[in-house]
Amino acid sequence: MMRGMIRCLFAVALALFAAPLSAQDAAPPPATVVVAFDRETIRPLIVEGLASRETGRPVEANDPVRIASISKLIMALTALRLADEGKVDLDRDVSDYLGWKLRSPYHPDAPVTLEHLLMHRAGLSDKAGYVIPLGESLAEKLADPAAWREVGPPGEAAFEYANLGSPLVATALEAASGERYDRLVERLVFAPLGVKACLNWIGCGADLQTRAVTLYRDTGEIAKDGPADLPPNCTIPVAEGQACDLDAYVPGTNASIFSPQGGVRIGMMDLAKIGQAILRGQSTDFFQPDTFERFGMSAMLGKTGAQELFCHYGLGLQIIEMNMSDCEDTLFNNGQIWVGHPGEAYGLLSGLWFDGDAKQGFVYFTTANPPPPGGEDTGNFTEREKALMKQAMEMVEKP
Repeated sequence: MMRGMIRCLFAVALALFAAPLSAQDAAPPPATVVVAFDRETIRPLIVEGLASRETGRPVEANDPVRIASISKLIMALTALRLADEGKVDLDRDVSDYLGWKLRSPYHPDAPVTLEHLLMHRAGLSDKAGYVIPLGESLAEKLADPAAWREVGPPGEAAFEYANLGSPLVATALEAASGERYDRLVERLVFAPLGVKACLNWIGCGADLQTRAVTLYRDTGEIAKDGPADLPPNCTIPVAEGQACDLDAYVPGTNASIFSPQGGVRIGMMDLAKIGQAILRGQSTDFFQPDTFERFGMSAMLGKTGAQELFCHYGLGLQIIEMNMSDCEDTLFNNGQIWVGHPGEAYGLLSGLWFDGDAKQGFVYFTTANPPPPGGEDTGNFTEREKALMKQAMEMVEKP
């Protein structure tokens, strides 16, 4: 009898001891949102997980999230719209806009254009870094030989995905227009499409800030956009000893502070509106016909030589699944080509994609993903992304 009582007490104690451990080990599902769109409609398909593990707030379909490199697609749209206004020429030497001479040290006589930068064909490298804080010089960063590669002259240079090109593009757009980059994107892309979004939380307002999606690493710690990364704290990179103050910022000097390579915060319902604008193409006044044709053809003709992911890349626009035997860039695997742009940073994976027939598209993000084996901006579509898109396509196909 005594032995039975001891066993009973031991079992109870073990259960009490184990319960908190199992509860602690059961991490909440990662925040994940998938939204479908076509020319006329936008609808959420998958909305799950917590926007904030600290508060327990569930994610909602249009909660703003840092979409990583899809920001480059939005930057390209801004450049194209500014070109339609006649304020920039994609084929002009960007030195004419910057006010200082931009040249590769390996090809000092070859001009660099916005097209070269948007297509990652300028010969740039991220080895020197690509974040230039407020108070530091963009020109000095580009004077560093480590910012360049010897892979041919700009335009003919071998493709290499380089984030450093984005601050150059954004700064040139500022210099040409006289407008700050965040305000330029608002005027040319967000406002015309009825989108509520911002860069580095500048101008997003209290409502969007309270709905911010915190990005977590796969290990559980906060990677980005926790309370410390939100206003009233400083949300831009700032050099040591420099005040976090944009009032004195001169457009055309260093738009890196807005993180044009990845800093857009936007909800998936609003991101789908941007996808719709591209899907509709020439049927709206968002693009001039020649501009839209150049935009699309740049990706179709922009064969990079890569063997995975970035196999066809144009003016901030990418094509995947063109059934090339030497390219592994499968996400949907349904026999169609898909057009758009992926994103990856701070444990987040994201995408904006529509099919080649311009009938159906998806935008998505999912958080708490392990880093790519080769580091940032490497690797391919993950099994989680493929499973999400398979689920999304099945949901759309249901009557």
